[in-house]
Amino acid sequence: MSADAPDLAFDEQSLLPAVAQDADSGEVLMLAYVSPEALEQTRETGLAHYYSRSREELWQKGHSSGHVQHVEEIRVDCDGDALLYRVSQEGGACHTGYESCFHRTIDGDTVGTEVFDPDNVYE
Repeated sequence: MSADAPDLAFDEQSLLPAVAQDADSGEVLMLAYVSPEALEQTRETGLAHYYSRSREELWQKGHSSGHVQHVEEIRVDCDGDALLYRVSQEGGACHTGYESCFHRTIDGDTVGTEVFDPDNVYE
């Protein structure tokens, strides 16, 4: 980071929430967490990397599905405790086959677009 880059306030587990947003449409695609290592890999490769809290490991978005996120810009919120990845998404962002992980309303209605069949991708 440059000398005037903001301080980041990682939590007790050394994680920050990161929202992935489509850089063209502005649609929110997903929420995940990043560790310092995930952020470093993202900056080095230009591809979104996150930290899986359930698997306790670093992962590259789209590594197994091919639905990678090309990170165009990383923004930091005013408190330094959340990130915004502005991305160009290949394929769907959601592992369930939808363009966005936010494809349902609180009442259970589907409002998003299904863009792939997860059974064909995650064999």
